[in-house]
Amino acid sequence: MDEHLRRLEAETIFILREAYRSSRKPCMLWSIGKDSTALLWMVRKAFFGRVPFPVVQLETNMELDEVYAFRDRIVGEWDLNFIAQQCPPESEVDQTLPPATRAAARKTAGLQTLLREGYDAVFVGIRRDEQAMRAKERVFSPRRLDGTWDVREQPPEFWGFYATSVPDGAHLRVHPLLSWTELDIWEYTRAESIPYVHLYLSQNGKRYRSLGEKNITTPIDSPADSLDAIIEELRTTRVAERAGRTMDHESESSFERLRAAGYM
Repeated sequence: MDEHLRRLEAETIFILREAYRSSRKPCMLWSIGKDSTALLWMVRKAFFGRVPFPVVQLETNMELDEVYAFRDRIVGEWDLNFIAQQCPPESEVDQTLPPATRAAARKTAGLQTLLREGYDAVFVGIRRDEQAMRAKERVFSPRRLDGTWDVREQPPEFWGFYATSVPDGAHLRVHPLLSWTELDIWEYTRAESIPYVHLYLSQNGKRYRSLGEKNITTPIDSPADSLDAIIEELRTTRVAERAGRTMDHESESSFERLRAAGYM
């Protein structure tokens, strides 16, 4: 690894340990995509080869087959305390949302159910460069009991100082990868030989840039069929990372509404 990646890794491991120390009952959300899998790798490095808290997939039963196969393999190989938290059907979420956004909102409802189990810190592998609303996040983000979020209530984070205390009756959303970029994640994955779902590699001229449920995610045009090719492509591409996420094309306010309601 070069010095840039070493610094990012050290910062992430520091955040993980601080959050674990200050919480009573933490868990981690695992989407099984590149970011949360890289984060899970760093959790194992932070805690000497083990993951000392549950790893949760918000299960909609709509992931791609290759994602489920990868999940099952990693759960066994890394000896994870894995939970598949079932999400409610689409008919039970906000019906005023556009169709693809409504499908994604199932995970918000699933997370709300999970939080009723008393988890007071939830690790999430989001990055600021993914989407404009995520750019407004803090590393340690206090959330109301139902998971809702108001950007104006976020604590300041100056000079590496984090407000790590867990609010009474609520929880912290912890984002150890906020400072990373998509390019950083792939360079780190290559440097550390981290496993990943091979749908990210081009097949017949198309690949998944971002992995979501099969009903609301499509592959993009790309010839990148190796990690090296992905990294080179990211140095020059102008295509947005979430170009294959259909909900990002529905309404300007869709993602903002999801995030305010507690979406990852």
